[in-house]
Amino acid sequence: MERQPPPVTRCTENPIVVPGKYPWRMATVFNPAVHYEDGIFTMFERTAGQLRPFICYIGMLQSVDGVHFDHVSDEPIFTPEMAGSRLGSVQDPRIAKIEGVYYMTYAYRPFAWNSHPTGVGVPESFEPQCKGHTGNPADNMTRTGILRSENLRDWKHHSWATPKELDDRDVILFPEKIRGRFAAFRRPLQFVGDGYGTDRPTAWISYSDDLHDWSSPELIDIPRHDWESSRMGMSTPPIKTEQGWLAFHHGVEVEDPTTRRVVYRLGAMMLDLENPAKVIRRPKRFLMQPETYYEKVGLYIPNVVFPTAAIAIDDSLHLYYGVCDTAIALATVSLSETIEWVMSADPPEPAGI
Repeated sequence: MERQPPPVTRCTENPIVVPGKYPWRMATVFNPAVHYEDGIFTMFERTAGQLRPFICYIGMLQSVDGVHFDHVSDEPIFTPEMAGSRLGSVQDPRIAKIEGVYYMTYAYRPFAWNSHPTGVGVPESFEPQCKGHTGNPADNMTRTGILRSENLRDWKHHSWATPKELDDRDVILFPEKIRGRFAAFRRPLQFVGDGYGTDRPTAWISYSDDLHDWSSPELIDIPRHDWESSRMGMSTPPIKTEQGWLAFHHGVEVEDPTTRRVVYRLGAMMLDLENPAKVIRRPKRFLMQPETYYEKVGLYIPNVVFPTAAIAIDDSLHLYYGVCDTAIALATVSLSETIEWVMSADPPEPAGI
């Protein structure tokens, strides 16, 4: 019988990272990548200085306790211009150290939207009118790039993980190779309908020998529950355990289509170590949902918890997450209890055609 989810403890100092200080992060900071090594937490934040246009950058911070972070530079470590377009946006980084090299995936939009928050649901966003942009959304898809670094501070664009014709984000590298190949979660927005095995955007996986050429995506699972009825995607780099890959995913539920009111929650699943497209266990219940004021009320999208980093230190799992696309928060949960909860679930029915 599936157990109740383990208790999640929110940091009493939440939100731990907030907007301000520099022009490029005056409006929002959220959805960070976090790496822990040699007693240092290194965070890469998604930031924006304004919403019209909603140009996003990636800033770098460090901490010795995982709660109090300081910037290492007064400038972003990665900008849209470095990705190819000064008017674009670089978003939602995730980090993995693989065979001694640091890799960071990021979502990239060539031309940043103009966003108008409503305070109730998903903002109204419009294609910008600017030089070089046709105004056609098909010419402004969000694709995913990969950065490479030897030291965590100096980053260079390494390759594209997805084609520009496909809206494909939530691309997250595994922290080690699978059967000698790089592996990455994906969430191709257009992979729905006949022939795909799903009627809503969901989680897939691809493999590569060189981070340049990727295999055709394999379906991992589909939205099955009310709390993920709109779509789902993977959230953080997976954690290797004796039972399999512990993977976290976000689920989106539309509560009111008229006002575009949504709720983002966090779930978990266990994937096979040698074949991560195979789901071993997947609980029906979610692990986290918006509960506190800062998780329900914010500048951009209300009712959002969106973890993008999971750091395991002994039995403590540190979840770093964006709240309302406005700030960054921290929660902790027992790693062993999380694994026990996930493994108490029944194996899901196979997904796909």
